[in-house]
Amino acid sequence: MFHILIVDDDKTVRYVMKEIVESAGYIAFPAKSGEEAFEILAREHIDLAIVDIMMPKQNGYELTREIRSYNQDFPILMVSAKHLPEDRKQGFLAGIDDYMSKPIDPDELLLHIKALLRRFRIVNERKIKIGEVVLDYDSFTVRRGDEIIELPAKEFQLLYKLLSCPDVIFTKIQLMDEIWGVECDTTPETVTVHIGRLRKRLEAITEFEIENIRGLGYKAVKRV
Repeated sequence: MFHILIVDDDKTVRYVMKEIVESAGYIAFPAKSGEEAFEILAREHIDLAIVDIMMPKQNGYELTREIRSYNQDFPILMVSAKHLPEDRKQGFLAGIDDYMSKPIDPDELLLHIKALLRRFRIVNERKIKIGEVVLDYDSFTVRRGDEIIELPAKEFQLLYKLLSCPDVIFTKIQLMDEIWGVECDTTPETVTVHIGRLRKRLEAITEFEIENIRGLGYKAVKRV
């Protein structure tokens, strides 16, 4: 059973999110401040944190940075009423793994939670297996039987990101932020070019494919 920490100074928001995550079978641990969040983290095993930005004393960016100072592998989902790209960038620079804007759609929130939990289980293993295909993060290789395809770092990381969360649509901006970094001056077309190269290198592999979602971005689809 996964334990979810919910950090928000709004009592109503905490209650609503608690109801949402518990309806999906998770155990919720609400906290109204960063201080209370760390008290929970000290005594409970927490699998994922949902963090608001606008909180007194310690805002969500500061809380995220403090968590990251001692745990680099803990999934953090930032949920905020702030909608500007700059707010998202600050969140990713602080160390979050995903970002959602309020008001929250319950189904979308649960999809983000499931994707993050799945992603972090896979990252810890550092391998993804799809049928006979194995992606090995330590060697940047795609193996099927005796065939080994070694990919350039960015192409492998892009493929690994998409296959870590199959059927989840990622925008070009999201992929750029995570693979190249939010401060990189590359353009969205860089993602398009890398996707094209991946498709060409892996055209003989039928266990999965990368789909172009018109007007949105890309997603990986398993075929086995």
